[in-house]
This record gives sequence, C-alpha cells and structure tokens, in this order.
Amino acid sequence: MEQLIVDDKGNLDVADNSFSPVTKALAVFFSYLFHPILIIIWTSLYLIYYNSFIFTGVQSFEKLKIFLSIFSTNVFIPLVTVLLLKGLGFIQSIQLRTQKERIIPYVACITFFFWSYYVSRQLQYPFELRAFLLSLFVAASASLLLNNYMKVSMHAIGAGGLTALFIMLLFANKMDDGLSLLICFFVAGVICTSRFVASDHKPSEIYTGFITGFIIQLIAWYIA
Repeated sequence: MEQLIVDDKGNLDVADNSFSPVTKALAVFFSYLFHPILIIIWTSLYLIYYNSFIFTGVQSFEKLKIFLSIFSTNVFIPLVTVLLLKGLGFIQSIQLRTQKERIIPYVACITFFFWSYYVSRQLQYPFELRAFLLSLFVAASASLLLNNYMKVSMHAIGAGGLTALFIMLLFANKMDDGLSLLICFFVAGVICTSRFVASDHKPSEIYTGFITGFIIQLIAWYIA
C-alpha cells in the first residue's frame, strides 16, 4: 500500500508500506548496527586486530593507541558534534533526515576525518589503514557536494567503500581468508537492502551512494 509523504523540499512523494512490521524492524536494527559511524569502528577493528598481515609485529598497546585515536577523532567527536547541534536546535533529528540538516555535520566530519588521515601519515600507520582513513575524508567531501543535488545515502556510501576496501585487500594478498570477503559482501547487501526498507531514500540515492563510496575507496587506495 502506498501513501503520499512530503519530502525535505516540500514536494509530494510516494512512500511504500508493503513491508511487514518485522521486516521494517530488522531493517532499522541493521541500519543502526551498520551506521556509517559504526562501520568505521568495525572496519578499524578488523584492520588492526583481526587481519594478520597489516599490523604484523606491532605490540598490543600500540594497536590500542591507534584504535583509540581513530575512535576519538572519527567516531566520538562527530557523535558529540551531532548531539550538540541537536541540543542547540540547529538540527531537528540526529538521523539527519533532510539535506539542510546534513550540511554542518558534513563540514565537521570533513575536518575531523582530514585530521585523522593527516595524523596517520605523520605517524606512518600501515598503508591499508591510511587508505581507509583517506577514503573517509574524500567520501565526506563528496557527500557534501552531492548533498546539493540529492539526499545521497550515507549508509550506501559506507557499504560501497567497505566492499572496495576488501576487494583491494584481496588483490593485494592482505586477506586471511575468503570468508572475510564473503561477510563483507553480505554486510554491504544487508546495509543497502535495509535502507531500501527502512529509509525514505529513493533507489537512485542508494545506488549513487554505493557507487560513490566504491570509487572513492579505489582512488584513496592508490593515492594514500
């Protein structure tokens, strides 16, 4: 069953209510579990702790320092920024439902992500982690530009970037087993499907997001 909704520009659009409550609940759950901010955590944990090729010979304490640095700059501070914006009334929802609400958080993330990548180069983090951090900065910058034309899916950008990163790890012989790549593909599929079900994104905004994230990670891999 379809109903009319008003989008962030004040235009009428059609919302699809054909999904069951259980399907929608699962889609919302996976949307939160694989939120773009949380994808940064999951990917960093994989690169630092699970992958046996990237941080070979690095002591546990050094790994912890690197992870905490990434977490504080790329996750904690952006989350606090969004909460402050909500508390001060600059945005209506922490889910950033409209294009206008996304502008300031994008600018903030661009700043924080660039600083994280800059630190990673100065401290000579492993190349694969630097490439990932660079992709965050470029993706946030591209999202800000695309935000002028559409409400591109940030979840899909994260899914595209994640997929490209794992493919590059495979071709670089920096992956322990094929299971990691299969899980990556599964997670990317779950993310995009969840956004189809649980969000008000148009299909074009999800497709554009995935392709954008994929291409950006490939570019970051070669210039990091």
